[in-house]
Amino acid sequence: MVVTKKTIIGDVLDFDPETAQFFFAIGMHCLGCPASRGESIEDACAVHGTDADALIEQINTFLASKK
Repeated sequence: MVVTKKTIIGDVLDFDPETAQFFFAIGMHCLGCPASRGESIEDACAVHGTDADALIEQINTFLASKK
């Protein structure tokens, strides 16, 4: 899986639940909420005032390291 700004948070979590650590690290503690799982990473980062590009880079690096 390659994560982009348009990727839905729930899809990332379903693909690898360990990615939750990256969302928690930037203050996204609402991952269990159905609304947050349906948001794109870009939208969630805008709401939380965080850098979507940095988050995506961390997640993609993590996922690539597991191959």
